[in-house]
Amino acid sequence: MHSRKKQLEALDRLLSIMDELREQCPWDKKQTMQSLRHLTIEETYELGDAILENDLDEVKKELGDLLLHIIFYSKIGSETKDFDIADVAHGISEKLINRHPHIYGDIKVENEDEVKQNWENIKLKEGKKSVLEGVPDSLPALVKANRIQEKVAGVGFDWEEPAQVFEKVKEELSEFQEEVKNQNPDRLEAEFGDVLFSMINYARFLNVNPENALERTNKKFIKRFQYLEKQAKASGKALKDMSLAEMDVFWEQAKSL
Repeated sequence: MHSRKKQLEALDRLLSIMDELREQCPWDKKQTMQSLRHLTIEETYELGDAILENDLDEVKKELGDLLLHIIFYSKIGSETKDFDIADVAHGISEKLINRHPHIYGDIKVENEDEVKQNWENIKLKEGKKSVLEGVPDSLPALVKANRIQEKVAGVGFDWEEPAQVFEKVKEELSEFQEEVKNQNPDRLEAEFGDVLFSMINYARFLNVNPENALERTNKKFIKRFQYLEKQAKASGKALKDMSLAEMDVFWEQAKSL
């Protein structure tokens, strides 16, 4: 691993390269925060994929891409004299110090849950009107539900044990099944949303990340279905011409791989 001096030199090198690109490269000169936004989101998802695959070399590369974006935004901010990379670094440093009084102050905590509760109380003291202000509107719904539940739990609005949450899951499933019988599209969607929300809450109590869990299943399904496609092609058949029973043979083979 590199020394602190070498790490700082590497960051300084990246800052210098960003200065040069912004001055000399037609593409880099043209970029704005708005034009970079969708690229940043894409890079974040690519990092997420690498983490799920536990591909540490790819994680390193994707972190580099995200770091470039942070440097890029900071460079643009310095050009408009709104902020620069030093402001960004000092800002997050101050936030970390303020939100860790059990490290930098005289607050005592017993466990992780007390740390989270302190965070939410500190945020309210910083001027936030709601503990949910920090949940971005643009988050995917599943991730947003998980963050909402974590946030409100941080101020004590939570169930006491997993069994209570599972009872809520069963209650929501029952209500959903009732709407399946009634076939009211609006109510059906609403109740299905309640089922998902309660399942995400149950996952939180079991220390299961619902986003990771669902993506793991997505990848598993893709792998098995692509095996099915490959085997069907090898046997000279098109999937649309195969019966479910025929496809199931290959599906069961895929599950054993």
